[in-house]
Amino acid sequence: MPSTPEQLWALATALGIGALIGLEREKRKAEDPVGAIGGLRTFITLALLGGAAGLLGEQAALPWIPAVVLAIVGFAVIASYHLRAREQVDDGLGLTSELAAIAVCLLGMLSTMGGRDVAAGLGVLLAALLAYKSPLHGLVRRIGWDDVLVVMRLGLASFVVLPLLPDRAIDPWGALNPYSLWLLALLIAGLSLAGYVAVRALGPGHGTAVTGLAGGLVSSTAVTLAFARRAAAGEAPRPLAAGILLAWAVMCGRVLVTVALINRALLPALAWPMALMGLAAVGFALWHLRGAAAAAAADAVAVRNPFSLTEATKFAALFAVVQLLVALARAYLPPESVLAVAALAGLTDVDAITLSMARQAQGGDGWLEVSAIVIACFANTLVKAGMATYGTPGMRGPVGIATVAILCAGVLGLLVTWQLR
Repeated sequence: MPSTPEQLWALATALGIGALIGLEREKRKAEDPVGAIGGLRTFITLALLGGAAGLLGEQAALPWIPAVVLAIVGFAVIASYHLRAREQVDDGLGLTSELAAIAVCLLGMLSTMGGRDVAAGLGVLLAALLAYKSPLHGLVRRIGWDDVLVVMRLGLASFVVLPLLPDRAIDPWGALNPYSLWLLALLIAGLSLAGYVAVRALGPGHGTAVTGLAGGLVSSTAVTLAFARRAAAGEAPRPLAAGILLAWAVMCGRVLVTVALINRALLPALAWPMALMGLAAVGFALWHLRGAAAAAAADAVAVRNPFSLTEATKFAALFAVVQLLVALARAYLPPESVLAVAALAGLTDVDAITLSMARQAQGGDGWLEVSAIVIACFANTLVKAGMATYGTPGMRGPVGIATVAILCAGVLGLLVTWQLR
């Protein structure tokens, strides 16, 4: 049976997977000789066995060969584990190396049975999981039971509740689709959950700048309130103002990400105002941080896990109200009336109106939808500026001037977008 370049590449991929994982296991074996069944040579051999078995099964019409080889490897792994268990004096013996050995054999088979690219990706992922043992264990130690339950609730909302919802409009105006409403609520909850994970991974004590950036992914309003309270308690206002402005900048980036996920065609028209508003916020934040050594020692904002079925339901209801208001405005009022709806919605949240406008934009240049999203951001920024400055005179200058600059930058972005229509 003559070999082909594809077969040689498949075998090379299998050997590469074995070498990569074997290298990691060899390093781990040097640290803990008792805790590993093999090193570099062992895992390369396992990958070679799997690759050769896959080739024989595919090319030589011997489909039983991979199963036999896998059974032999499994028996050898079980025997090795049994021998090590008899020698191990404590109860810290794990199954990581044994499972990795079986996985390498399977990936070797997959490489030579038509799944070379998938096998390579899975091999790199497995090597990364093995190599990042300590960081992953550290992350798990920082996760509480509440966070585990949140993941369970997210799975329940995504894979149990979502499929049960009807995927059709249930109102005369075609605005309320329960499936789409819940799916988009989960999208926003997922973005917030990603920000929360970032905050937990960073840990406390990383300063107002990092806290503002990470906390802004969860809720820029929460960061604004927390930092405003600290300023009212007597902390230096300029570093806290910088953290607030960075959280606002993240809000602009979050709007762009949301639109990119829902309606990418609207993104070029929205990029100018959002980018200029974000840059203005970042610029003033850097100005306030300049020379403010206290920012490096500030405590992190206490941010709770943002996902719950109740919160997701509330957001879906809010989004449904915004969708219905937009549909009614389009049906019975002049087109520009959606701008007033956007301003009203932005007083509490920009995600709902952003999602609504991104979905409603149909053809054209999206000028009206872009304007509505920017106006919602204006309203939301003004509300948060009021939160930051009310009762805290030291924040009025840093946050107030920056707010005016951000609004002017947004107007300038709208003018640029208008000129480019």
